[in-house]
Amino acid sequence: KLEGLKTIAVTTNGINLTRLLPRLKEAGLNAINISLDTLVPAKFEFIVRRKGTKLSSKATVLMLAGMCVLYLQVNCVVMRGFNEDEVLDFVDFTKDLPLDVRFIEYMPFDGKYCCFEILLGHR
Repeated sequence: KLEGLKTIAVTTNGINLTRLLPRLKEAGLNAINISLDTLVPAKFEFIVRRKGTKLSSKATVLMLAGMCVLYLQVNCVVMRGFNEDEVLDFVDFTKDLPLDVRFIEYMPFDGKYCCFEILLGHR
């Protein structure tokens, strides 16, 4: 714990969070951002590049929301042709949970170019 810090947060896909959460809370963690770009198990495995995850981030969101011990936020990157058809499903999934959902834009990690075909506009 560091003097003067009000929030200590972590951003995660949730795969190892249930195992690590007790130690993280001991260290002062009081906020979690879960990256959850899809509610479809096969798409989730594709995004995290891991087979057999059984949509653990969705389960983690539900578990953490039920605990109500930390500030919880879900970040969803909306991508054309991948998950734009799930936006209303996300709203339905999270509407009664004690958390915030942010639909955020896709940002390429390589910094050289952007794939404009998957960007989804505000309309």
